[in-house]
Amino acid sequence: MTEQTNLVEQYGPREAMEYDVVIVGGGPAGLSAAIKLKQLAAAQGREVSVCVLEKGGELGAHILSGAVMDPRAMSELFPNWKELGAPLHTAVTEDRILFLTESKAYRTPNMLVPACFENHGNYVVSLGNVVRWLGQQAEALGVEVFPGFPAAEVLYNEDGSVKGVATGNMGVDRHGQPKADFQLGMELHAKYTLFAEGARGNLGKQLIARYDLNKGKDPQSYSIGIKELWEIDPAKHQSGLVIHTTGWPLSSDTYGGSFLYHLENNQVAVGYVIGLSYDNPYLSPYEEFQRYKTHPAIRTFFEGGKRISYGARAITAGGLQALPKLVFPGGALIGCDAGFLNMSRIKGSHAAIKTGMLAAEAAYAALGEQRQHDELAAFPAAFEQSWLHEELHVARNVKPWLAKGLYLGSVMTAIDQMLLRGKAPWTLHRSYGDHECLKPAAACTPIVYPKPDGKLTFDRLSSVFISNTNHAEDQPIHLTLKNDKVPVAINLAEYAGPEARYCPAGVYEFVKTDAGQDRLQINAQNCVHCKTCDIKDPTQNIVWVTPEGGGGPNYPNM
Repeated sequence: MTEQTNLVEQYGPREAMEYDVVIVGGGPAGLSAAIKLKQLAAAQGREVSVCVLEKGGELGAHILSGAVMDPRAMSELFPNWKELGAPLHTAVTEDRILFLTESKAYRTPNMLVPACFENHGNYVVSLGNVVRWLGQQAEALGVEVFPGFPAAEVLYNEDGSVKGVATGNMGVDRHGQPKADFQLGMELHAKYTLFAEGARGNLGKQLIARYDLNKGKDPQSYSIGIKELWEIDPAKHQSGLVIHTTGWPLSSDTYGGSFLYHLENNQVAVGYVIGLSYDNPYLSPYEEFQRYKTHPAIRTFFEGGKRISYGARAITAGGLQALPKLVFPGGALIGCDAGFLNMSRIKGSHAAIKTGMLAAEAAYAALGEQRQHDELAAFPAAFEQSWLHEELHVARNVKPWLAKGLYLGSVMTAIDQMLLRGKAPWTLHRSYGDHECLKPAAACTPIVYPKPDGKLTFDRLSSVFISNTNHAEDQPIHLTLKNDKVPVAINLAEYAGPEARYCPAGVYEFVKTDAGQDRLQINAQNCVHCKTCDIKDPTQNIVWVTPEGGGGPNYPNM
């Protein structure tokens, strides 16, 4: 029994609010679903009550993406988005794909670039700002948006269908006891509940397990994306320039690569993406990113510039083969909570918007038929007939090929995407999760990373500082352990303590007790909510749960 449940029994019952549709997560998928529901209702003169719960202190606070955005879904949601002032200001003007060695950069000729890597007609954006704008449109249509109120618990009806969600209790101390400002969470009941929490959603993970939504599907595959926002010398800025790299600093058997996007106002978004199926426990995604910036072809952009912000987020990358069943009695998974990102295009926001719209259309039709708490079968059916399904089908083999190594993967991806145009008569599968990939430390070579210089490369704590991350010190630790002996007895002993390296925020560190014994220290206040620990922990002993509302990063312009 959880502390949340104990306090409900002690101080309950919780206040409850009733809606037609409750949406968990105020990102592109959740807000687009809310907007579409209200648009459909307004077109027919009907009333549909919709609310959106967002764990960030404001809409966009926890949104992190590259991002180059395909406007196709946005144009379906708002055909006049330009006139409405949507923050898609910077059209892509040039694509460059570079292969890096330690000291050289080789540009891929345009004729050899697969269509999935071409960005003509797309926009370099701050997805956080796009989300803030979507929030304004949603509220103007009558959607009730509650930032700072994370959904912490799924509520069920007696027949097993989803009834809604409950928000987390507020004002609870580190030991789970109510403080003077204690406030019991609230229940939000709905005819249908849509879950749009992003990659590795806490409640989405529970729903997938409860309803066995992964049955017959590949295990989901993830990457970690680490990003910085810089203001650079205007002489080095080229609005709309999009650069992607592969190769150095990663070894050829490790999936990953970089992005470098020139936005407006002399700003550049730079980041690194590494597949969480890597096998060397000494690898540190954060340090690989810092090292990448020192490459001669990359560092020149940043010399004389200023770093503005930092963040990190896990990315769903398993594609069509890893999509779970999307619906269950009383609700659906949308956006990255299900895993709709197109890894081959390095894009997910258009997929999130489209799936939000499709789920909204299914829910609206069901409400019109006076239905509730059943499966929205029209949603997956519509997805299978959509342009998004076709796009993901074409891309389905790219990540599996690239996971086989840089050289073989690049050749096979070129064949798959350029010669076969994504229509190969086979589909590649995998049968293992990312957490199963680490080799014992004894079988791997330690990696020595250079010390940060504080100008181009930085340590974790200074990076967390500019992510504006904050959690109340005296609240329950939201990074929970199933067994507190496992980190030292297994992770440290067998894998050299990988959590101290795969976490991009310095949350985990092994320290010595006064008696000279090793112990894992969890600095939960540093957590940027990337979910990497929940994914990569080799024993699956770490479980990320929702912290108190409003905690976490507060990303500006990311």
